[in-house]
Amino acid sequence: MTHETGASGRARLAVEVSGSGAPVLMIHAGVTDRRSWSPLIDHLGSAIRSIRYDTRGFGETEYDPEDGWSPVSDAVEVLDAEAVDASIVIGCSMGGRAAIDLTLAHPDRVGALVLIAPSIGGAPAPDLAPLVADLDRRIDAADDRGDLDEVNRLQAEVWLDGPGHAGRATPGARALFLEMNRRALAAADPGDPAPIKAAWPRLAAITVPTLVLVGDLDLAHMGRNARHVAASVRDAELVELSDVAHLPHLEGHPETLQAIARFVAAHAG
Repeated sequence: MTHETGASGRARLAVEVSGSGAPVLMIHAGVTDRRSWSPLIDHLGSAIRSIRYDTRGFGETEYDPEDGWSPVSDAVEVLDAEAVDASIVIGCSMGGRAAIDLTLAHPDRVGALVLIAPSIGGAPAPDLAPLVADLDRRIDAADDRGDLDEVNRLQAEVWLDGPGHAGRATPGARALFLEMNRRALAAADPGDPAPIKAAWPRLAAITVPTLVLVGDLDLAHMGRNARHVAASVRDAELVELSDVAHLPHLEGHPETLQAIARFVAAHAG
């Protein structure tokens, strides 16, 4: 296992690589960091070259504020630094959005795509259920008070447990979530990213094999996003997961790990 730092603009990206063989680039969600992929990496084993990094504002990546930075350019810099021409790319939530944008902008760099509860640029605004809207208001109020511990606790219910299922996840997954997200909540603003053309109406341009996963305890608009990708991308498979929310890989959810491992094995190399 190697831990490296790669330059991209004014950022010094913390990159971690393990295993050998077919490369798999992993882009984390906006409430975690690269450590969230550990259960999946353990499941895939050393025959896969797992490449994960902390995006700006998360984990150990260092950066100076910089308007106009690009999550896509950062991902390309990681691939270039690792001398990877094309990779299977796995992204969750915010990382799913970056993976989609990377695939649309640089289709030659992506051999296959795994999207876990992806955010999508240009998606319609979500219609929040009353419980979720109340949690959202409570998070905003805690943030206004500067109570980041309360923000973190409430966001764990939304994104880890699933709204209305507080305390569902295991203690190990919860402790890691709270550590990763607390660090992100306290991080400096990296600056405004460069605008990217909305992906929502352009998903049919994705031609690589695509696996889409979403948990049944996740927010409703995440399920909508997953189904939209599956309906738009010609070579897409949708897996709807039981008894898990937004971060099934972090929880080591067996169905999630098995589905991704089968997909990676089918498309590696």
